[in-house]
Amino acid sequence: MAARPRTPAPTLQTELELAASVGADRRALIGGCDEVGRGALAGPVSVGLVVIDPADAELLEDVRDSKLLKVATREALVPVIRDWAAGWGVGHAAADEIDALGIVGALRLAGNRAWADLAAPARPHAVLLDGNHDWLSAPGQPALPGAGAGAASPSYPFDASGTPVSTRIKGDLQCLSVAAASILAKVERDTLMATYDELEPHYGWAINKGYGTASHRQAIGEHGATDYHRRSWRLTTPAATR
Repeated sequence: MAARPRTPAPTLQTELELAASVGADRRALIGGCDEVGRGALAGPVSVGLVVIDPADAELLEDVRDSKLLKVATREALVPVIRDWAAGWGVGHAAADEIDALGIVGALRLAGNRAWADLAAPARPHAVLLDGNHDWLSAPGQPALPGAGAGAASPSYPFDASGTPVSTRIKGDLQCLSVAAASILAKVERDTLMATYDELEPHYGWAINKGYGTASHRQAIGEHGATDYHRRSWRLTTPAATR
């Protein structure tokens, strides 16, 4: 049987086009952005942001969408991506924040935490976001949990008016900066889930990463939901809590 062809490598073509559109009179930095953990039952949603100068950046042959890579390959690529990038950041929104804000609001919160993680000189002139919906600069999120009635919405450092966002369907497959961001976010989130697994060993998070496998749902039914679970989600039937 012939070997299965390898997925084509992402390129910098989209980043170069976006840089040209926002930096006609300057060298523009572009931030590739992607999320992981959106559909999990437990753990945070995590957002990676990798900033490059696409006019200077070299291609990274082994970088692909994080879902296509083996664990060891992803982990080995983290220092390579950090050295390659002009700047990088990863942000997380915890389960209770997902419950309070909804998944879109939590994505924005995590994305803004990744943005805040960047050193000011490395902040991009435009952001390339995987998918077809700009959740990074969406306005009007509700207050964080525990803030009390009438509290202000979370303070976001991302300035959507000054930093345009361009969405790209399958950006994690086609755009090198987005694929790199997905790897950083995936490795950080997986590390967090392995840590949580040591604290709550019934749920298999080191293996399932918080996603809704049959064994994970069964464990929720037997042991209840933890503080790491998204309690507003349908975890199992009947849903036990603790």
